[in-house]
Amino acid sequence: MSLIGNSPLEPLNVAVLLGGESSEREISLKSGASVVRALTERGHNAMPVDPAEVDLARHDWAGIDVAFIALHGRFGEDGQVQRILEDLEVPYTGSGVQASRLAYSKSASKERFLQHHVPTAPYVLIHESDSAARILHHASSLGFPLVVKPDTQGSSLGVSIVRSPDELPAALTRCFHLDAFGILESCIVGEEWTVGLVYEDVLPLIQIETNRAFFDYQAKYKDDQTVYRFDFEATAEVIERITRSALDACLALETKGLVRVDVMLDKFQRPWVLEVNTVPGLTDHSLVPKAAARAGLTLGELCEHTLRTCLETVRERRQRWQKTTN
Repeated sequence: MSLIGNSPLEPLNVAVLLGGESSEREISLKSGASVVRALTERGHNAMPVDPAEVDLARHDWAGIDVAFIALHGRFGEDGQVQRILEDLEVPYTGSGVQASRLAYSKSASKERFLQHHVPTAPYVLIHESDSAARILHHASSLGFPLVVKPDTQGSSLGVSIVRSPDELPAALTRCFHLDAFGILESCIVGEEWTVGLVYEDVLPLIQIETNRAFFDYQAKYKDDQTVYRFDFEATAEVIERITRSALDACLALETKGLVRVDVMLDKFQRPWVLEVNTVPGLTDHSLVPKAAARAGLTLGELCEHTLRTCLETVRERRQRWQKTTN
């Protein structure tokens, strides 16, 4: 793996964007604090910047080499903060405006997956103004069990598995509490896997086991009974299929930097991409740091490599721009 063995970066002034005002603020604060500690230990001047307390458009960016985005949810993953930073010409980690928008919307990303032949479960986009009869018709067409999800949320917030029509109203209430749009998605029964990537460098795959109905918010951040497996019985061919589906999903959305792809493996050993997370969690319960540790990387080394790829991309873009203007 090319991200192991890289020499340390020269000390940088890094603004770590964390917190924000989304429903994932609590997790973002923890992710950002982890990044600040990790980069500080690597000799960088890492300072927290919370958009809930600071107007980024008016913030003093003088002396800042790069912004590390650890903002989860709305404003962090949906392209808004990326657009502000681009307008300010501040280099930032992660995906650009368009890729962030696509990945943040489950329906938009699934449409892109379908266009690029990335395996993803059948779905229907719904809106809170739709009649109960219309939604029930769509649900019956997909078949039960199915999954109800807000179109634009992370950390499995507002997600429900619905096994019968009687469970649908409560699931819709949870979904529409967080977003006016939602999706009904065929429920893929099987094993849940996750793949962390830095560009095309693939971190060790993780197979997730939980006693809960699915890998929900509690299982991700609260439940110490959740099991993360790095040693599994899957064949090399199955591992390759999971990895390929994750890479293809990232290529379809044109993501950059550190991402996490969530995949379901059905009983026929076929992978189905659930979603691509362009700002994955970096808390002590998060999956990407666990995968990095398995690869022999500290969180500081992983964050530093993320900064390196970001700055190299910016440098290459500027060189191309100079060539076209000369």
